[in-house]
Amino acid sequence: MIEAKLKWQEGLRFEGTSSFGHKIITDGARTSGGSEMGYRPTELVLFALAGCTGMDVVKILEKMRQKVTGFEIEVKGQQPEEYPKPYNKIDIKYIFTGKGLDKDKIATAIGLSKDKYCMVSQTLAGVANICHEIEIREG
Repeated sequence: MIEAKLKWQEGLRFEGTSSFGHKIITDGARTSGGSEMGYRPTELVLFALAGCTGMDVVKILEKMRQKVTGFEIEVKGQQPEEYPKPYNKIDIKYIFTGKGLDKDKIATAIGLSKDKYCMVSQTLAGVANICHEIEIREG
């Protein structure tokens, strides 16, 4: 079981501690009564997706003997105007740097993460349309 605990600080700000002992602060925008002193909870959903799929892809590509020297993930979420505003579309751009990287192997790794290993992706799959883009930079 995974747990998340937050303790209210003031306004809309909460502080949590990870199972590894790291602190995290969530807060809201000033326009909604927050002080912008932490992450928006909705941002954390996107960070969680990027981190989860990123770890999977790195591990899978290592097993495929791909020599990745750089890796970035950009995630953009779209929400409707009306509450509760669940993400309805999420675009993930995977940017790889390396020498002689095989795009088919990268696509396979991303597919395995999406369909089999990433629990964040699986959680969001029924709510949002998740699209993937791959960019490979030689170097």
